[in-house]
Amino acid sequence: MNWFKQTLANVAGTQEPIYGPTAIQSVVEQAKTIPYTEMTKDHLRWSAMQSTSVETQTFYLFSDNGDMASLQLIYNNVAGLHTTCQFNCKVFSADPAKPHVWASDPVQNHIFDEDMLSFGGDNVAVTLNEEGNAYTIKSAINEDSLVNITLTRIAPGFVAGKDGTSTFGTDPMNPWGSMRHAFWPRCKVEGSIITREREIDFAGNGFFVHALQGMKPHHLASRWNFVDFQSPTFSAGMMEYTTPPSYGSTVVNVGGVVKDGEIIYAGAPNTVTHTDSTQDSENDWPEPTALKVVWSGKTADGKPFEATLEGSLGPRLDRIDVLAEVPGLIKSLVGSVAGTRPYVYQFCPPHKLPIKIKIGDEDEITEEGTLLMEATFIS
Repeated sequence: MNWFKQTLANVAGTQEPIYGPTAIQSVVEQAKTIPYTEMTKDHLRWSAMQSTSVETQTFYLFSDNGDMASLQLIYNNVAGLHTTCQFNCKVFSADPAKPHVWASDPVQNHIFDEDMLSFGGDNVAVTLNEEGNAYTIKSAINEDSLVNITLTRIAPGFVAGKDGTSTFGTDPMNPWGSMRHAFWPRCKVEGSIITREREIDFAGNGFFVHALQGMKPHHLASRWNFVDFQSPTFSAGMMEYTTPPSYGSTVVNVGGVVKDGEIIYAGAPNTVTHTDSTQDSENDWPEPTALKVVWSGKTADGKPFEATLEGSLGPRLDRIDVLAEVPGLIKSLVGSVAGTRPYVYQFCPPHKLPIKIKIGDEDEITEEGTLLMEATFIS
């Protein structure tokens, strides 16, 4: 009966019943015995599920000149009946008076390579090299943003726990849903994006995350926090989601701190707190205005580790009404569930923020860097 209710919810968009916190097998539990697993090429394979799911590869770009952009490939399956792919490109405007460059286009005739490591379609390709340490993203799908970017990993990638996956279902041996994240927190970026106004050299730093939501997204999570911090020496990333009440409003938080060639810390749990917020008059969500982020655990050699990042977020970079931006893609998954109104708030403080890192008995290290933070509210 539980399986039937879940299947009905996935297909018809109905609200899920309350299963309770025991119906999620969180990756945080895995991380108690295996904090993280260093990524190989196998971790980068597309799942391309044949059931309701959303799978994404997202590349965040930070140029040495101060420009910032995100590239995202989305593979979306609705109830095993219909598959769509979308390529998104966003070049953030540093001038509040000018709009961001935003292009979101369906990909026609999509195809994966034999190993499920690279993706292609009409006028777009996301290709992993033979060594498994660099992606090349090329797109001429939209004349507003012509993309030719190579992102090369310069620190090991990781998944939290054994495989980075949380599963959902009342029978752990036969879950009906899953959530997975795999990270390359520190990358070198080369190449450019050509907009109608200019060609932008994106030589600088990058962050990559491969995510799989193996069920209707709003059934898996009601809120999200994403943190990407880049400084001259360190890169720190964090992904946190809170399940709906169906799964006990359980918080799942994974992340890590790396530097060139080395994972300093990775695993779970960590914390991100909105230390101040303001009520958004348009949709009544509590828009964060300040935050505190803490990575806490042990290094690979067993030393106590803690990194802290906190401060004001400044004026928001953007507020995205998800249903308005990509109606066909997301509405097909959200259905008609009352109270589902996904908004994404994006922030990049105009001032540098310091990360404070403490390893064992060593002196505390403080280094300033650039923060990109996203707070998502769904239901």
